[in-house]
Amino acid sequence: MRDAVYLFHPNSLNYVFGQNHPFDQRRITLTRDLLRTAGAFPTDGAILPADRLDEELLHAVHVPEYVERVKALSEPAPDDGLVGDAQKYGLDTDDTPFFPGMHRSAEIIAAASVAAAKLVMDGDARHAVNLAGGLHHAMPQRGSGFCVYNDASIAISFIRKQYGARVLYVDTDVHHGDGVEMSFYSDPGVYTYSIHETGKYLFPGTGLVEQRGEGEGFGCTVNLPMEPYTEDDSWLECFGSVLDDVLRKAKPDIIVSQHGCDAHALDPLAHVHCSMKIYREMPRMLHEAAHAYCGGRWVALGGGGYDIWRVVPRAWALLWMEMSGHPLLRQIDADPKLRLPREWLERWGPESPEELPETWLDDPASWSPMPRRAEIEAKNRRAAELASMYLR
Repeated sequence: MRDAVYLFHPNSLNYVFGQNHPFDQRRITLTRDLLRTAGAFPTDGAILPADRLDEELLHAVHVPEYVERVKALSEPAPDDGLVGDAQKYGLDTDDTPFFPGMHRSAEIIAAASVAAAKLVMDGDARHAVNLAGGLHHAMPQRGSGFCVYNDASIAISFIRKQYGARVLYVDTDVHHGDGVEMSFYSDPGVYTYSIHETGKYLFPGTGLVEQRGEGEGFGCTVNLPMEPYTEDDSWLECFGSVLDDVLRKAKPDIIVSQHGCDAHALDPLAHVHCSMKIYREMPRMLHEAAHAYCGGRWVALGGGGYDIWRVVPRAWALLWMEMSGHPLLRQIDADPKLRLPREWLERWGPESPEELPETWLDDPASWSPMPRRAEIEAKNRRAAELASMYLR
């Protein structure tokens, strides 16, 4: 059995909404190159998923009418009537505009997430990652928040149908994992746990701690909304305490996690003030949880992250190194000022609009202190206490 598998399909790089759109797939290339120059990319390369996704899997999450509309709007010159109707399907907004080849690239991303789940559930790998995945906002009948097909929901649905396994989905994106939550809102075999900035100030405006599921799935939805300007220690304290309670209640057979890295202080689309520390520690917690509860079964997906130069490559490289047990992590833990590979900095520095960081981890002490720190920490702690109370 392989310890960890890195899934990648070149067509996922074609999932591009247009020039200057914040969802920029160059972040995948930057991450792969950072891992390569650090000597941490898998020596046998990445595994390509199946070239097509079974339509049945797609329809298990998305209504056929929506899928057909995605296909039609993916043509180079779609019919004017289809274009006029695109907004009904969430595909004619600034966030999620339709584009040529949309169905094909979104399908490939979902196929990679399903392939990751199959490798892990079949025992061919303990862990698997698809960094192009994590498109957690897509709903059954419409696209939303840069997401066309919800690959996380599709992979979880595949696990439930094919293996009958209990799934814990953990969403660490700064935006609430609303699409995955709604896919399994009444399914007692899927626990969804999302930590995110409160929807009072951020898209999609949902994710209250009181949202707990419905029907047989009541109590299987766990939300942990954090205050704007939350810092590392508060974020990790709350995330870890609720994760422990979710694990004890869910008793999962597999963990599927989403690793949007937009809770970083440098991300332009949110208001949380964390550093690279949380992107070192959360994968560590999830890795330990997978071995403690699931025999090691763990599928990790990408997600948001809009500072593609200074944040995403480091965060996702740390995730892969944790999954694969790469020895470079021990050096980073021992020396927080360990430098990034000079080759990577010299290659990408001239293209970056901002000066690239030179170390794997940040030094938050060099940043301005956040106002109202004690008040923010108290509010976060109260949200975590409520989330844990609802699990008992």
